[in-house]
Amino acid sequence: MDSTTPAPGDPIPSTTRRTRWQEAGNSGNFGKRFAELVSSGEDIDGEARLADTLLPRGARVLDAGAGMGRVTAALLRRGHDVVAIEPDEALVRQARETYPGLPIEERDILDLGPDDGPFDLVVCVGNVMLYLAENTEREALRAMRTVLTETGRLLIGFHLQDAPPHARTYTPADFEADLTAAGLRVDLRAGTYQLHPANDTYSVWILSRAATDRHGPGI
Repeated sequence: MDSTTPAPGDPIPSTTRRTRWQEAGNSGNFGKRFAELVSSGEDIDGEARLADTLLPRGARVLDAGAGMGRVTAALLRRGHDVVAIEPDEALVRQARETYPGLPIEERDILDLGPDDGPFDLVVCVGNVMLYLAENTEREALRAMRTVLTETGRLLIGFHLQDAPPHARTYTPADFEADLTAAGLRVDLRAGTYQLHPANDTYSVWILSRAATDRHGPGI
């Protein structure tokens, strides 16, 4: 039996679980709001500017949970080779309307495998981690780690307080326990994408493969 095929009696695969984002049911409003910000000329590139500083020119980037594609578009303008994945059909459609030709796939983070990489950086921002299906956080972190280059990094950001409706509250301690279990380590934690000190409101994380995982097999 293939290792990805559930045996009789095994739990239902993670990708079939209803996500917190699906429970929220507000993808249309989210996409519309950011499309309006783009058309009005608002600065929505904060995450992309930080991502760009972590990369050599022409790096390969995965935008995981890309929403309506704003980070992907900003990194493409900066000369990187970017692939975006987003499981919400409405947001994928909005991304293609707002940014014609954007390389975005309707796909879940949990479906990622080694053959999808390697990437120099995986970007997972905008509260994506807070909207995953319950108890799939470690699976998502493992999946993103799997597609990194040996020295690749993860850029993750989410609210610690005042999370949006249906989003989970994810404490730094819980997140660090999950990332450690997923074979990752913390290179930097900050409070904003401009790297202000860590605080209790928002958290920005730069992660990489744990040292013991650099030359070893995947978990």
